[in-house]
Amino acid sequence: MNEYKITKIEEDDFGCEDRIDGYKPRVIVYLKSEDHEASIKQVDQYLYDNDIDVGDKVIIGETGLLEKVLS
Repeated sequence: MNEYKITKIEEDDFGCEDRIDGYKPRVIVYLKSEDHEASIKQVDQYLYDNDIDVGDKVIIGETGLLEKVLS
């Protein structure tokens, strides 16, 4: 699995559309590894609950969720 460093987190722009019931706010997480850059959408609360923030090293788990790499 590729290991990434989080370089930036910003709010997802959902435009003028109304949020559906049960919508969980998402953010765009920008990632950088030694050989490429990527971005992935994640539920904002998930990042808070798992203490994931800019500067952290993460992997993209099998479920598509970011997992913090502990040093």
